[in-house]
Amino acid sequence: MVTDQSFLRFFLVLPIGILLAACSSMGSKNTENTKQVESSQEDDPFLIPSRLPLGKPPSEGVEPATSPAGLKALMPLLPTQGTVGHFLPKGIKDADGWARDMTGAFNALKLPLNEQNICAVVAVTEQESSFNANPPVAGLPGIVRAEINQRAQKFGIPEMAVNLALAVRSPDGRTYAARIDALKTENDLNALYADMTSELPLGRQLLESYNPVKTGGPMQVSLKFAEQQIQDKPYPYSIQSSLRDELFSRRGGLYFGIAYLLDYPAAYDQMLYRFADFNAGRYASRNAAFQVAVQQLSGQALDADGDLLRYSNGTVSAEPSQTQKAVVSLADRLKLTEEEIVRDLKKEKTAGFDKTQLFLRVFALTNPSGARMPQARLPDIRLNSPKITHGLTTSRFAKRVDERFHACLKRG
Repeated sequence: MVTDQSFLRFFLVLPIGILLAACSSMGSKNTENTKQVESSQEDDPFLIPSRLPLGKPPSEGVEPATSPAGLKALMPLLPTQGTVGHFLPKGIKDADGWARDMTGAFNALKLPLNEQNICAVVAVTEQESSFNANPPVAGLPGIVRAEINQRAQKFGIPEMAVNLALAVRSPDGRTYAARIDALKTENDLNALYADMTSELPLGRQLLESYNPVKTGGPMQVSLKFAEQQIQDKPYPYSIQSSLRDELFSRRGGLYFGIAYLLDYPAAYDQMLYRFADFNAGRYASRNAAFQVAVQQLSGQALDADGDLLRYSNGTVSAEPSQTQKAVVSLADRLKLTEEEIVRDLKKEKTAGFDKTQLFLRVFALTNPSGARMPQARLPDIRLNSPKITHGLTTSRFAKRVDERFHACLKRG
């Protein structure tokens, strides 16, 4: 039975749950962020084999990668220049632990443990967290306060109600205001929100799906991707608390980050484009090149952002995107119906899009002499997030990571 005091706490703190949920854009365009190159799957040195069946469990009798025997068994797969630890930046804390968890993730995902793949992971981790499993966010209390004030005005919540809610004591004895002022990391914010959903009547039902923290860990991977990943492949570790908490751990953050970065086939001849995809969404670089080709053929200005269709609640929207309109205007030249065009555009987030009639005919028209137009380019996306204090684009992000990647290769 709910007491009057419980109801009071519920109605005082609930507005803060609504307001903190406004801080949901804490990461890059993951949701799933120019040099152009020619590429093919046959020549792609970074292509991850697609023949490995999804969800296939590790072979029986194989030692876990994190055990000494498992690590020893992996040694022949390591680069001749040294172990994973050899490629890590100098001065990071617990380098052996980072090397162990990284090796374990590669082994569990059955990905090639070569220089390029190791340095790609090192570069992204260095860029996203400086090898901190729970990276601090500069000025996080101010970010949260600003979002609360902005959302309070939007929802018409009086300042007095906000102040009363913030003055309520949370389970750890501190007021919510004190905990906000002490926030340093996204994990801190995640813990604060978890307390709210667990202590308030109906808090879990009303607030849990609105947890403001959507990305986490040393590679800043989205929880949505982690949830999909464990459906496709068995997670190699025992989850002690929740998948969200596992994502914030070093081993979990590396596992899901490596999977997102490398565990999909893409016909890129430079890691640069995987770095852009990591920020903007898988195949964004390929799709951006497709948009440039469509723009050239149609004469219609398009944003080369890698998003070909509009979506609403996970399904294609009835309102066509600018890219869709431009492609449909080319229907006669492509010798495709509008239905066939939309059918192929729906494959934009899959490896098979570049094998569709639409993709092949667009690039055939742009290259009547037979010369191939570049089929990968950096997407044009300006990143918006409370964490970003300076102008950042997907292109700039990818180039920064690429610089770290090549610095890592030199350590070999």
